[in-house]
Amino acid sequence: MIGVDVETLQSQPLRISDLRPLENNSHSQQRNDLLEIGDKDWREAERRFEAIKPLLRQGTLLGRSEVSKRAQEVGVDTATLYRWIKRYNAYGSMTALIPMTRGWKRGKSRIGEFAEKIIEEVIQNYYLTHQRSTDQKAVTEVQRICAERGVSPPSPGTIRSRISRIPEKERLRKRGYRERAKNKFIPTPGRFPDADYPLAVIQIDHTPADIILVDDAHRKPIGRPWITLAMDIYSRMVTGYYLSFDPPSETSVAMCVSQSMLPKEEWLLLHKVDADWPVWGYPKKIHVDNGADFRSDNFQKSCLAHGIQLEFRPVGQPQYGGHIERLLGTLLRDIHDLPGTTFSSVKHKEGYESEKHAAMTLSEFEEWLVTLICKVYHHRLHSGIGMSPLKKWEIGVFGVGDLAGIGIPPRPADRHTVYLDFLPSFHRTIQTFGVTIDGMHYYDEALRPWINATSANDPKKKREFVFRRDPRDISAIWFFDPDLKQYFKIPFADLTLPAMSIWEYRQARELLKKQGAESVNEQQIFAALTELRGKVDEAKGKTKKARRQAQRRVEHEKKTTPAAPIVKEKSDTVQQPILDGLIDGEIDFMGDIS
Repeated sequence: MIGVDVETLQSQPLRISDLRPLENNSHSQQRNDLLEIGDKDWREAERRFEAIKPLLRQGTLLGRSEVSKRAQEVGVDTATLYRWIKRYNAYGSMTALIPMTRGWKRGKSRIGEFAEKIIEEVIQNYYLTHQRSTDQKAVTEVQRICAERGVSPPSPGTIRSRISRIPEKERLRKRGYRERAKNKFIPTPGRFPDADYPLAVIQIDHTPADIILVDDAHRKPIGRPWITLAMDIYSRMVTGYYLSFDPPSETSVAMCVSQSMLPKEEWLLLHKVDADWPVWGYPKKIHVDNGADFRSDNFQKSCLAHGIQLEFRPVGQPQYGGHIERLLGTLLRDIHDLPGTTFSSVKHKEGYESEKHAAMTLSEFEEWLVTLICKVYHHRLHSGIGMSPLKKWEIGVFGVGDLAGIGIPPRPADRHTVYLDFLPSFHRTIQTFGVTIDGMHYYDEALRPWINATSANDPKKKREFVFRRDPRDISAIWFFDPDLKQYFKIPFADLTLPAMSIWEYRQARELLKKQGAESVNEQQIFAALTELRGKVDEAKGKTKKARRQAQRRVEHEKKTTPAAPIVKEKSDTVQQPILDGLIDGEIDFMGDIS
């Protein structure tokens, strides 16, 4: 191929590989996206087109006098008019007349081709790797390679600028943050799968509340409580909750799930909240994270027994828990208006002393929380569903127009069994002295028919029975009679022992172990428990930890459950648990014959 120099007119042979496209052509113009052209620029382009329009005669040469005359008419230089005509003729479009921005165009390189290639090489082979080298190390590497190859190095600012242009998705993925990139950039459905009607799917999660509470006795700070919350995905209604100073556990889950399934009239009465909370019934699916309290065999078997599908959030994909987390975030923001709030960040808390302003007890805060849920949140417009949660729930239950509802969910026939079925369970044989759990002996006449019972499959093997226990009060356990299909309350064999939580019991055993006791009996536990409680009572006016432990004991001793709320009158006398169809005395219809 023969090439001709346009300036010297000299010719010489060229190889195909030597040919390059023409660059930096002053007549080249980047195509504009019509939507990016401002009104002001459009008006200027139209003005310029009107100025040259009389001169755009195809196939006719323009005389200078004619162009100069038109230039005077429109008030511009003749050279300017020639330039507009030239640009229009070159592109044949009015967009060629749009004013060109002065200065260096964004994305146009100011550095040499070799330096640009070195920067790209370092970014791809050094910076975008699982080693996750810093920006400064990338700058140093570029400068090192440039010196090695004899290339004039670009400035550190130029190198950092190239790094900053890397799309975040590519940066995260290639630097080893694949899950983070997936969670942030992979689109997720706006609708939770299968949550097409009330109680199709409920989500449960825990969080510490953003508030410092005070104890009942001294009204001094004792710390933040934990909230376990259940929400119906279809309607966004809160179906249940559990509030406690105890950290999340199987008990928290049991209390929250059983309250979610049970009617709540008595619960509202307990907390003196005049409102409706028309949510009860068994969910089809419970969706939870991968915490140990949700993955326990007991919880999984309890769900299975009630025909509930238990589904776990995919590991590393937090978007699947977004609904319940947004609800918890909404409630926490409302808490920020209360005295003693810790806010949600150090920045927002700046200058505010949470413990100094703490004023609410757990009971007072719980009353506020129930009021917030039933009177505010359930009636507030929810942007995700376009209406209030209560309205969405009513549509799902009763229907609207041609859309049929599912009908009012049936109320659980046996409230107490629903609650017990989710408590921690144990399998034990029944001996002549009763049953032993964690070294504590239990006995009641309800066990007599099953003493030394053998397995139906293996007569040489003793039969194991199901027992359940509320860790907040281990002074009694619940025995499930396999023939009567009922739970029976089984107290301590030694009725002189006081009620205690599993946490107090473990502290007492630890104290005895430190004191050198090789074996532990129940009277030693009683003595150690008395000693520990004495120390707590002595210190609770002085230390937050002691006050918190004392308040935990107060809450446990109330024995409040979703199945049996206990109402306290002003005289501090305790009424019997409010249960459907319950007569005077303890839970006779549950089989308590002690």
